[in-house]
Order: sequence, then structure tokens, then C-alpha cells
Amino acid sequence: MIRVVLCDDHAVVRRGVRDTLMEATDIRVVGEADSYPMLREVLRREKPDVLLLDVDLPGRSGLEILAVLQEEGNPVRTVMVSMYPEDQYAIRCLRAGAMGYLNKGGDPQALIAAVRTVAQGRKYITPEIAELLANHLQAPESGELHDSLSERELQTLRLIASGKKLSQIAEALMISPKTVSVYRARVLEKLGLSNNAELTVYAIRNKLV
Repeated sequence: MIRVVLCDDHAVVRRGVRDTLMEATDIRVVGEADSYPMLREVLRREKPDVLLLDVDLPGRSGLEILAVLQEEGNPVRTVMVSMYPEDQYAIRCLRAGAMGYLNKGGDPQALIAAVRTVAQGRKYITPEIAELLANHLQAPESGELHDSLSERELQTLRLIASGKKLSQIAEALMISPKTVSVYRARVLEKLGLSNNAELTVYAIRNKLV
């Protein structure tokens, strides 16, 4: 039996994923979490084989959690799940140590296939991700400027481009407004931009929002 833990801050999403996985007789959801503190407790208690981890979580993001799990040597095999298209996050997640990447808008049956694949110690690669990887191999120097952003910096960029105020961004990321300003300054510097308007245009042109 493949033991799975779900981590997503939306209960309705967790329910949909759980209902889909229940169709497979060899998979059992043994725990759920909506945040990093809760996830730590569930992982400690259940010791699952596979973790389905949302990229966008309040406070510590999915990619940051993945980095912590990697540093700690946690053996759980992680599949990142996101509302963002493959071309925005898939390669970033795989580089960070994820065993697979799934788009929330994709085929629900892909969840079952992904869980079974990574439980066997193999990476789950969709045709879309395979094409992205092939393109990166062919042109390794052609990465986008935002590829150099850290996870927090990318989150800040997305939220600014979505029209969020500094205080709202601070609340969403559970950090201080001063820290948000630091991330904003880093983003502007790395992307060679001057203000929020230019950040918004960049994000829209690169389909980051």
C-alpha cells in the first residue's frame, strides 16, 4: 500500500485529490495538512511514501518546504502540485528535488499515475515537462531573467503584479513589510527594472500572473 500525505491550504482541493486517489486500491491517504507546521507533525507521525505538496502555501512556500525536507534528508518522495503551467514552475521544482510536477488543471487520473511512479523511485515527467527539459538542454544559456529569482522573490513579483499592496503581501507571505521591501528591491535589481509598473508589465509578458 502506498501511503500518501496531502499538503494544500484549500480544503476543497484536498478533498478533490483525496477522492481521486481513493479510486486506486493500492493508494491510501494517511494524512492532510494546510501549512508547514501541520505538515511537519503529519510527516513525523505517518512517515508516508509520497507527499503531494502545493507550490503556493501561506507563510513558507512549497518550494521552501521542499528545500527543508531535502536538507533534513527526509525520505518522502515529493510531487509538487500547482495552478501554474509547467513552463513556469516544473523545472524549478525538479531542480529543487521534487520527483514530479502536476498542474491542478490537468487530468485527475495523472495524480494516480504520478503517485505510483514516484513511489517506485522514478520521476514522473509529463510530455509537457519532457519538452521543456529538451528545450533547456538544447539552449541552456537561454533562461529567462526571472529564473534567477529565489522562491520568495518570485512570490513577491507575482503579488506586486497582481496589484497587492505592500501590507497585503506581507500578510500573505507572513513576513514584515520591511522584508517585502527588501525582496522587491532585489527583484528590481535582478530584472533591471525601476518600479512596480515595469514589474507588472514584465510579469504579464512572461505569463507569471
